[in-house]
Parts: sequence; structure tokens; C-alpha cells
Amino acid sequence: MTDNEIPIGVIRQRLQQFVASRQWEQYHSPKNLAMSIAIEAAELMEHFQWSTTEGSQHIAHNATTRSQIADELADILIYCLHFANATDIDVSSAITTKLAQNEARFPAGFVPRSADESDHHRTEHS
Repeated sequence: MTDNEIPIGVIRQRLQQFVASRQWEQYHSPKNLAMSIAIEAAELMEHFQWSTTEGSQHIAHNATTRSQIADELADILIYCLHFANATDIDVSSAITTKLAQNEARFPAGFVPRSADESDHHRTEHS
């Protein structure tokens, strides 16, 4: 299945059934799930640790590592959806609201300086 073929609500229901059938609700507190999201994000970051920007592109598109990072991304998203289920947050509404805030904060055409430019600027003017 692809992103265009399965709604988030269906995935959330499947995850909720998975948790319920194993009686894991007792472990799915907001604190535990937030910690799990951070832990899985760290595992994703580990794949890119010490790589350059270009190196990270290679890692992301290499057949072997792509599969591994896809697994880590899935873990993060699964925990995020477990968190949404545990806290009764509507993911689509939360994303739509946050996107509107970001559109107001960063209007079309806004281009931040690159990290390299920021470092260069900081060095020149320190």
C-alpha cells in the first residue's frame, strides 16, 4: 500500500487494534510514547551521524541503508500515531493547523541562509 491508497485513520485503527490485542494500553502513556518517539528518532539519526550533507544523500538513497532508515522512519511514525491514539489528537487537524501557522511565519519566497552561510557569517563577524 502507498500513501495515496490508505488514510491515516485506517492506519490508526489498525495500530489501536494491534495494541488492544496485546493489552499494551497500560504502557502507552503520553510520557512513554514521547520517549519512544525520541529514541527511535535517535536511531534514525545514528545512520547519518558524522556524514556530510552529500554523504547523507548517498545513505538515504543506497539500497541497503534505505531499507534500514525506512524501518526507523516507520518506527517513529508508528509511535507518533500511537501517541495520537493515546492522547486523542486528530493528526490531520494538527498538521493542517501547524502548516497554516508555518505559512504565516514563513511566507512563500522566504529562503533562510544555509548553514554554511550562517557559519561563514558567524566567523566573519565574531
